[in-house]
Amino acid sequence: MPYDGYQCLKTRVDRGVAWVTIDHPPINLLDLQLIQELDRIGSELEADGEVRVAVFQSANPEFFIAHADVNLILGLPAQAPPRGKTLGMFHRMVERFRTMPKATIGKLEGRARGGGSEFLLSLDMRFAALGKALLSQPEIALGIIPGGGGTQRLTRVMGRGRALEVVLGAEDFPADLAERYGYVNRALKPEELGAFVERLAYRIASFPAEAIALTKEALMAGEPPTVDGLIDEEHCFMRSVATKEARQRMKQFLERGGQTRESELQLDDLASKLG
Repeated sequence: MPYDGYQCLKTRVDRGVAWVTIDHPPINLLDLQLIQELDRIGSELEADGEVRVAVFQSANPEFFIAHADVNLILGLPAQAPPRGKTLGMFHRMVERFRTMPKATIGKLEGRARGGGSEFLLSLDMRFAALGKALLSQPEIALGIIPGGGGTQRLTRVMGRGRALEVVLGAEDFPADLAERYGYVNRALKPEELGAFVERLAYRIASFPAEAIALTKEALMAGEPPTVDGLIDEEHCFMRSVATKEARQRMKQFLERGGQTRESELQLDDLASKLG
């Protein structure tokens, strides 16, 4: 499969491993274009019989995925719709990476916040560079809640109390603390991260595709139900987006330089001054 026509993603397949590099300057913002391309790459990877492992990484050493485009969120209805019965587009997109019959791995060397963190959490495994990687769910500072799976997946990987600390604290988690909390599988020295992920990815890809798929199927059977929780999260997210204070805070965030490289490098500071 050629994986042609992408503007934000670069993909190469080698020995059963698809290396997908996010390259969407200046900060890998999770805007409509990147969302659509991640959705498309997920469909193509799932259908590619040559791929057994997919590794996601970034061409930008400072940002894996900054977060979802706040302008997109501001474009959502100002009145929350009723609770849906099926998953919305973003949830369907990230769920595919969790459920596809391939191993999915995130290699994190920069910042992954908000929707970027939620994308990583949908992958099977996450490995982070010490002293470089940062993860967070800063949505509450803007008056909204995580709406791409963060509330559901964080609770599953680290427990309710720590998940609440991440979401309600809205602070950056460095790689070493993220490892302790279960946010990532391992935190490694930057010079060791690439070799470790490469070795693991090629090792998994050397095993039978059916065994990889059945392993994921069996593990998912032992997990708590996911879809209903994601639908509930989306409903709560839409209700938060519809509040007057959230809309004011999101506009203020953009007015104060949000979604520019300089401000995103100091997002903790910017978030604490909103309101």
